[in-house]
Amino acid sequence: MQKLKVIYEDNHIIVVEKPVNIPSQGDKTEDIDMLTIIKEYLKEKYNKPGNVYLGLIHRLDRPVGGVMVFAKTSKAAARLSEEVRNKIFQKTYLVVANGKMEKEKGTLEDYLLKNERNNISKVVKEGTKNSKQALLDYEVLKYNKEINLSVLRINLHTGRHHQIRVQLSSRNHSIYGDQKYGGRGHGKQIALWAYSLKIVHPITKEEMEFKSLPEINGTWKILESIEV
Repeated sequence: MQKLKVIYEDNHIIVVEKPVNIPSQGDKTEDIDMLTIIKEYLKEKYNKPGNVYLGLIHRLDRPVGGVMVFAKTSKAAARLSEEVRNKIFQKTYLVVANGKMEKEKGTLEDYLLKNERNNISKVVKEGTKNSKQALLDYEVLKYNKEINLSVLRINLHTGRHHQIRVQLSSRNHSIYGDQKYGGRGHGKQIALWAYSLKIVHPITKEEMEFKSLPEINGTWKILESIEV
């Protein structure tokens, strides 16, 4: 069983670091997933027989690691899901992207259309049937001229399919290691990490922020001298 890194836990929620290449929930690969791993952890820790309740509130793509929150009660799950809908739930990502951004900070707005058949999204014109608005803010934390890569901090305002990957690649700033959307570094792990999560606690109403940083090695060595 995969070792679980718990960032925070109380009677209502559990916040963990999702490792890369583990699905958020079960899929057709039948590989071990986060829901299963956390349920096993809770069963063992609290010596609970039978099935354990665990609510999935949000997902991270399989190749992406970082902070995730799960609900331990249905009441907490309902309230956190409401926060997602009302955009109180704030997710911030770190990205290593190709090239130098035109501005130090900015907002990217597009309309995305998902192709269910090949599981790829693309930027389309506003008004295209079934397209959805995608909005994010970015800030450049560092640009390394020698390797022509930028470290960006990204705040998501909408949670579209492959949103960060598509919006950056459509502007020739593909994420390093992103083979699906034309990134450099083929065969490398995609350099996209969910590093901060802000929520309002579903029961105490306290504002909380949880953070997790990728290990500073490989592509992420570029983070070494950065204040995140």
